[in-house]
Amino acid sequence: MTGSTEQVETVVIGGDHAGLTMSYFLGQLGRDHVILERGRVGERWRGDRCQLINCRQFAEVRMRFSERYGFKQVKTAIQRESMDQDLRNTLWSALKMHYWDRIKGSHYSRGLHLTASQNAHLQALCQALWIGFFKAPIDTLSDDWETVYTQLRRDFYKWSWNEVYDFIEFVAQNHPDEGLNDSFMASCNSVLEKEMSAYRFVGGTIAPITSEEEILAINDAMTAEISPVRAHLNSALEKLTDRKNPDYRNSIKESISAVEALVKKVTESDKGTLGQLLKIMESKKGLHPALKDTFDKLYGYTSSADGIRHALLDEDTVTFEQAKFMLVVCSAFTNYVVGTLKQEP
Repeated sequence: MTGSTEQVETVVIGGDHAGLTMSYFLGQLGRDHVILERGRVGERWRGDRCQLINCRQFAEVRMRFSERYGFKQVKTAIQRESMDQDLRNTLWSALKMHYWDRIKGSHYSRGLHLTASQNAHLQALCQALWIGFFKAPIDTLSDDWETVYTQLRRDFYKWSWNEVYDFIEFVAQNHPDEGLNDSFMASCNSVLEKEMSAYRFVGGTIAPITSEEEILAINDAMTAEISPVRAHLNSALEKLTDRKNPDYRNSIKESISAVEALVKKVTESDKGTLGQLLKIMESKKGLHPALKDTFDKLYGYTSSADGIRHALLDEDTVTFEQAKFMLVVCSAFTNYVVGTLKQEP
């Protein structure tokens, strides 16, 4: 058997988060490379449900010739309260490739119709959009797909930056095919990273978190097997990322409650304390004294009346950064505890 041999400059071993990060920076430098992964690329980051279909089209991060040699400025400014044309166009392309292009024609009639049986998922999404997003009478939803598509595209390109995020989040949360939604969110995250957006899909919600490590910590914690922990973290994220009425104070409370739920589960006591949890981990797996002391000080709010639960929540103004810090730290601590205890023989 004969075949051609392709030579590349660099080989990245492993398609996990670290491998993908290395790939990103190699791409930024214009270095030719491949990723070798025995399973699915980015498996740990995406989780078991997420399939990155069609993401390659959105994940290309190499500098163009004009950027490498200074003829065109490379994007460096984070898009926080704005959306340039490149970002808007690529998000629309992600919508089209994942959802709109799935419309199918019928053998029995001309044109493309939402009511055709093979378009049941797209029809359900459009009905949800008309009722829940546009707040429009359902009888104004046309059966003719070209009419619906034209309206969606027109609105998408006239909306403000935050309304575009409202729209893609609503679509990802309301299409009946969860696997397709996961694929769409993964593609969007590639787009958002490439185009220097300050936002990412995290746990099915668009969140203003720019660090990939923060996203990874929260996503991992939301897969915890302890349902009360998941519920509190989900609630904390929802309150943090509500673009109309953010509730940073109660987001912090929910993050704290997630750690308390974790403590109760591991210590098997409703009155369990963080100190008891750390002792359990120390006895089972060993815990460096410096690390134990850090956790004790950082999470003193769980048992101290003078801790963060009271001191921070009593402030007149609780900021986004404070609420985000608590969510990320509580998520990371949850991951540490769950991961450590899972290693028991």
